[in-house]
This record gives sequence, structure tokens and C-alpha cells, in this order.
Amino acid sequence: MANNSPRRRKVTLASSLMQAQIRKVSESRGFAQTRVLTHWPEIAGEDMAAISRPVDVSYARNGMGATLTLLTTGANAPLLEMQKEKLRERVNAIYGYNAIARIRVTQTAATGFSEGRVSFQHRAPKEPTAPVPDEATRAKAQAAAMGVTNDDLRAALERLATNVLSRTQQQG
Repeated sequence: MANNSPRRRKVTLASSLMQAQIRKVSESRGFAQTRVLTHWPEIAGEDMAAISRPVDVSYARNGMGATLTLLTTGANAPLLEMQKEKLRERVNAIYGYNAIARIRVTQTAATGFSEGRVSFQHRAPKEPTAPVPDEATRAKAQAAAMGVTNDDLRAALERLATNVLSRTQQQG
């Protein structure tokens, strides 16, 4: 069967409709899976977050509890297996009830799949290094925002114009 057949599109559409309903029901119970995926270092702790990555939260057919799937390296899998109950308690403590009934551990190479997409290193946010603008750039930025009467807005527009002009000079 071709991927573009009408029947195939209907199946895809139906599955996406079901996903939205599941998400709505889970969020109404206080469980938003994106929170687990995006705040993993705070939930699991830095030591566990360094060796694992949450990749999926799936729901059982009867709707009782979800399964959290964690990705880790082969060497760290036994450590993570021993900590599954502690991790489950930490995740459930965030929501105040047993949102996660099970944790499943899957293994991969240290840099992920063949493309190396998965990294287990949580990077600290980079400090932006803004170039120091010269007087001519500052004067152009001030002139661009001159007609704005609100002081905060004018200052923000001047900073924006200074950044844009500085980057344009660096590239040119």
C-alpha cells in the first residue's frame, strides 16, 4: 500500500486525533509529559540526568499509569535499573500521584544512533559574547529609536539596533 493512499492518511489522522485526546486527559489530571522531558535534570538529579535521557511517556490501554522510557548507554544501564524505583518516586512526587507506573530503560551507544543525535551531556547555557559596538554604531542605533517616547521601549530598540548593526559589520 502506498504511503500517500487515502486510507493511510485517514489512519494517520485518526492516530493524531487520539494523541490530542490522551494529552488533554493527562493534563486534566495534572500530568504534562513535556514537563518530564524538559525538566529532566531537576527531576532526576544531576547524577541520573548525566547518564539518562527521557524519550517517551506512553499510556497503557486501560489508562492506569504511564510508562516512562529512558535512554542510556549500555554501561550505565545497570546503574539506572537499580535506580528505577527512586526515579519513579521523584517523577511522581512532582505530580502528587502515581502518574508513572513503570520505567523502561533502553540502551544505545554513548553518542546515540548512527547520526550521533543523542548526547548525554547537559550543557550549561552559553554566555552570549556581544561585540563592543563603536560610537558610529551606537549613534545609528540611537537615531533609529529616536521617535519612541517610552524610555524602556526606546532602550530595548537601541540595544536591538546596536546588536543588528554590530553583527552586520562583523559579517560584512
